[in-house]
Amino acid sequence: MYVYLGSLVTSLTELAAGRPSGGALQKVFYFGGLVATIAVTLYVTRVARRALADATGEEARAEPAPAGPPSLIQPDDAYNRALLAHVHPPGWTNPTPTARYDLVVIGGGTAGLVSAAGAAGLGARVALVERHLLGGDCLNVGCVPSKAIIAAARAAAVARDGAPFGVRVSGVDVDFAAVMARMRRLRAEIAPHDGAERFKGLGVDVFLGDGRFTGPRTVEVDGQQLPFVRAVIATGARATAPPIPGLEDAGYLTNETVFQLTERPRRLAIIGAGPIGCELAQAFARLGSRVTALEMLPQVLGKEDPDAATIVDRRLRADGVDVVLGARIDRVERRGADRVIVYTVEGARREVACDAILVGAGRAPNVEGLGLEAAGVAFGREGVTVTDHLQTTNRRIYACGDVASRFKFTHMADALARIVLENALFGGWKKASALHVPWCTYTSPEVAHVGLYPAEAEARGLSVDTLTIPMADVDRGILDGDEGFFRVHLERGRDRILGATLVSAHAGETISEVTLAMTRRLGLGALAGVIHPYPTEAEAIRKAADEYNRRRLTPTAKRVLGWLLAVRRRL
Repeated sequence: MYVYLGSLVTSLTELAAGRPSGGALQKVFYFGGLVATIAVTLYVTRVARRALADATGEEARAEPAPAGPPSLIQPDDAYNRALLAHVHPPGWTNPTPTARYDLVVIGGGTAGLVSAAGAAGLGARVALVERHLLGGDCLNVGCVPSKAIIAAARAAAVARDGAPFGVRVSGVDVDFAAVMARMRRLRAEIAPHDGAERFKGLGVDVFLGDGRFTGPRTVEVDGQQLPFVRAVIATGARATAPPIPGLEDAGYLTNETVFQLTERPRRLAIIGAGPIGCELAQAFARLGSRVTALEMLPQVLGKEDPDAATIVDRRLRADGVDVVLGARIDRVERRGADRVIVYTVEGARREVACDAILVGAGRAPNVEGLGLEAAGVAFGREGVTVTDHLQTTNRRIYACGDVASRFKFTHMADALARIVLENALFGGWKKASALHVPWCTYTSPEVAHVGLYPAEAEARGLSVDTLTIPMADVDRGILDGDEGFFRVHLERGRDRILGATLVSAHAGETISEVTLAMTRRLGLGALAGVIHPYPTEAEAIRKAADEYNRRRLTPTAKRVLGWLLAVRRRL
């Protein structure tokens, strides 16, 4: 029975999380009787537990949840109050814990929410514990606010840069306060999907407060004990700052505070030109700030394809960002109202004065204060230690998301939570290493990647062949004036995709085709048979597939085909 259920967890989780697909619905109907049996069993157990509570005279404990952290919900306006009403409702009363939970989830970010919603949708008795804001970084201080600001910055850039298309707009004015207000409004509109009331409606017991393990089978939340059969640690990660002398005293912004701004900094210095640094450097420059980006590596986006990094570097500079590579920051000073960063490049000492400093150079897993030692859960600087099945050193406890993965992406947290659901609840053996993980940096142009880079493949003993299609050879790229390319890495001698990079206006959307091919073990040659709408940037993938198939046609094969055609002409 567990085998059948295990195969259904992904489909059922999609339904529970509000992401149904045709295949998922078919599976649910097909196995409806089996799921109904489990649901009825759990329902009867639940009723019995509640009856026992009534018989013993237990009543709900009116313990208001602690106030949300003010630093994450500023300014105090109608939009942020609406956000808070969903993700940390004032006066929220934690429920009376049940005698024993099937699953206790610590952390209400993406990984925790998917775990809780999926398990509740399967009929499990679930407790969700969050000390700060439901929705985690993605909703509150990450993907959602940053992409709202990037969209506004893109609109400003399109208005200013229309001359090559014959469109000239003069006097483009950016109302920064309105840009930030729009971001807060959209964030509040999205918040109900991650809100406490929604999860309560799904059958999840939502506890707002500090959760910590008090033993190998128990979590405590503000004095309340939550015994469990299985638990999930999904506490995420936080921004960190490098140990630069004077930085703490000078004051700085991170992704957790930059979205509180209501006034545009006239001069903004960004430490680190990784994904966060590049995205926000371009956005703030387009919104009117004078931006300096300091990067210690010899290229921006240090982990990406050098050609991709070069294109992004060039676009950043065109947007007015002063990009400084190979910069070693020595110290930060306060000189009156200015913050001054002193740094060294190629042996020369330099300075940059600014009104605000944004640090986008590091994240650390949230493992402190969880009582992991009491639970017998090992952890280190990289986060909670897990097996490939996402099981910790306590076999009853699993971990997923940023706290236990080197891929700190919202979509990866979602995918890992789905693995945890199957493995924790139904004894499955799904492996995190089997996932093909795409990611995207949302600059203009976007940089998306999935799979291995050549150096990574060669480190695994694989020989690599690479195909590159410039966007200048793709009609949509020509028409839109886009700079970029599609580059795919194949195992030499086999039609096996090892990885791919796409640089284009909508790379984050288009890379999913390659991810699907890798997941379903389709070779590049098979993609030549996929009809792509014309003109689209995805034609770059089809062109690469055509080129691969042409290369496979050896001179001998061409001669044989030519002979066969000659014979046919004589018939």
